[in-house]
Amino acid sequence: MDWKEQYKSFLWILGFFLFAYFMPIESESFKGAILAAFDLAKWYAQEHVLLCLVPAFFIAGVIAVFISQAAVVKYFGAKAKKWVAYLVASVSGTILAVCSCTVLPLFSSIHKRGAGLGPAMAFLYSGPAINILAIILTARILGLELGIARVIGAVSFSVIIGLIMAFIYRKEEKERAEVQLAMPEVEEPRPIWQTALHFFILVAILVFVNWGKPADSTEGFWYFMFANKWFITAIFGIGFALSMIYIIKAKKLYVILGTLAVFISAIIFYHNPTITFVVAVVATTLALTFTEGEPNQWLGETWGFTKQIMPLLGAGVLVAGFLLGSAEGNGGIIPKEWIYTLVGGNSLFSNFFASITGAFMYFATLTEIPILQGLINNGMGKGPALALLLAGPALSLPNMLVIRGVIGTQKTVVYVSLVVIMATISGLVYGAIF
Repeated sequence: MDWKEQYKSFLWILGFFLFAYFMPIESESFKGAILAAFDLAKWYAQEHVLLCLVPAFFIAGVIAVFISQAAVVKYFGAKAKKWVAYLVASVSGTILAVCSCTVLPLFSSIHKRGAGLGPAMAFLYSGPAINILAIILTARILGLELGIARVIGAVSFSVIIGLIMAFIYRKEEKERAEVQLAMPEVEEPRPIWQTALHFFILVAILVFVNWGKPADSTEGFWYFMFANKWFITAIFGIGFALSMIYIIKAKKLYVILGTLAVFISAIIFYHNPTITFVVAVVATTLALTFTEGEPNQWLGETWGFTKQIMPLLGAGVLVAGFLLGSAEGNGGIIPKEWIYTLVGGNSLFSNFFASITGAFMYFATLTEIPILQGLINNGMGKGPALALLLAGPALSLPNMLVIRGVIGTQKTVVYVSLVVIMATISGLVYGAIF
């Protein structure tokens, strides 16, 4: 009998029993925290899963099936020049307007395909941290100097974290590199520009369906893009249908029928474009289901990433909501007044607390800015504000749980620790200067 496994099961059962036995169900703060947990889960499901995670899962599936292992190794693996790998990884966030959870299937996919640990970790951090829209809004709403500091900190963080992770696990990476170097060059089944075009269309759809409304303007370029985001998405949707037929080689009849269904739903539900988006996802799923070969493999990989990530993500969102409150303002078990008190000034503790709190909180794309604005208005120091900006969007409790499933507990602890420590130091330096 494996006593270690038996004791692990016993401790889980004992922990749940003790929680249930001593659960302070009569406490108003506990009741509020339970409500906040489900409130955050509901908000996350309504505002984030359909438009963010679903496209991200399909993009991850594209990486896993249509981008060969040799191609990933070429740009991120042992065969790649280091400066190329880290350059591509560190600026990826300017293209992918994703949050700490949306980037997970993409990270999981490139790691699975053979990306080196260093570039993969740089990509994991940069994806949500260097969102170009968030950088611009940070500068406009929170101040130009904070926006510039966020750019410098995020780009340098991604490279430094990747290099440190690669150095710590250099022996393991060396063995992996030797295997990759022995791999023969494989001819791509289709021109790289075709795969790149299909990938670009999917990324464009992800970006535009999540284009946020400017907080303080009803005119100008950013508002124009927001006002027309569904029209722009529709144009890329037509491109996606053509790509499905001529690049992915899905069965033409199913693609045409699916496109007609999307067009009809757009007319009927013009007031709610999300319904049309769901119809498009269903139509894509059916077309891939009934097409053999690579298209069907794409769907299989997409579903594989979904099964791996969604359960951990859901559990993490519930725990984050219980501890820290919901996006709608319902407080968690930790009083908000404590946070306001603990992140004032520019002490080592206030910067560390802002970093560690931001690391465990969940921020959807761009939501960190209004949250931070509220904290600053309640006395948060400039140093802790930057520390939270550098640690928060790139990490969250759900994010950590999924990363652990991909690279293991030890590497996850090292990665999270590096982010928190570097964010703390950056906050201290920034707070001292400004």
